[in-house]
Amino acid sequence: MTAIISVPELAGDITAGSAPVLLDVRYKPGDPPGLPAYRKGHLPGAVYIDLESELAGPRAHGTGRHPLPPIEVFGAAMRRAGVSAGRPVVVYDAGGMGGGWAAARCWWMLRWAGHPDVRVLDGGLEAWQAATAQGAGPGTGESGGGALPLSTETPEPAEGDFRPSPGGLPMLDADEAAALARRGVLLDARAAERYRGEVEPLDPVAGHIPGAVSAPTTENVTDAGTFRSPDALAGRFEALGAGPETEVGVYCGSGVSAAHEVLALAIAGIDAALYVGSWSEWTADGSRPVATGAERG
Repeated sequence: MTAIISVPELAGDITAGSAPVLLDVRYKPGDPPGLPAYRKGHLPGAVYIDLESELAGPRAHGTGRHPLPPIEVFGAAMRRAGVSAGRPVVVYDAGGMGGGWAAARCWWMLRWAGHPDVRVLDGGLEAWQAATAQGAGPGTGESGGGALPLSTETPEPAEGDFRPSPGGLPMLDADEAAALARRGVLLDARAAERYRGEVEPLDPVAGHIPGAVSAPTTENVTDAGTFRSPDALAGRFEALGAGPETEVGVYCGSGVSAAHEVLALAIAGIDAALYVGSWSEWTADGSRPVATGAERG
């Protein structure tokens, strides 16, 4: 099973009557919740999921900005959205350059919690709308242009039966991330200038975990905001020292964009563990070491 699905594939499934559960996870750091945007238009049948309250828990002392939510909160949110163990799920967000992070967080959490069939819509809502504008989607007879329209109706799906069973994907705590940086490859998914310690807009300390390798998430996608090909991604990660036989971990600022990197690695055929607490958790403890500069160290 691939970790992503294209707009034509998804549109075909919907018009064929075999639509997956659709989850809309629009989110941008620092912006208001994505619910108002969802109400203005979303993929037909999609249910809105709030990243801050349903894919993350309240921040406590010593944790990162987006710790995992209580498992019962996550499970209830997924069942409310109609998620069941035996039905495929497709997750999307706004897409575009710098998009895909929130969808990847939901993808990672569902896979970590044991759901066997979850994919991210490649390019997100932006790619869907671009294809719709070109009349590229299979027709439903509603839009007159041969493309699937957006919907403003809020669906009320039947309660799903998904019961989270954590452990489906590997994750790291701070000590494990530090150890992996010494024996394997720990990728830092933030912007390169944050890795180098030149700027830090969110956390109290600038720099990176000693031994980590700079691997900005933005380099996983094309100018159109879709993922680069599996071969291109594999080549990118190989140049960074990460391959199918390498022990790989990923972190970012708060554990959201790093999920996008784990997704890109999966597309490339490379398994990776996520350090959910990431840099915001690492720097919450002033005793942890910090490295700066462009070199791995």
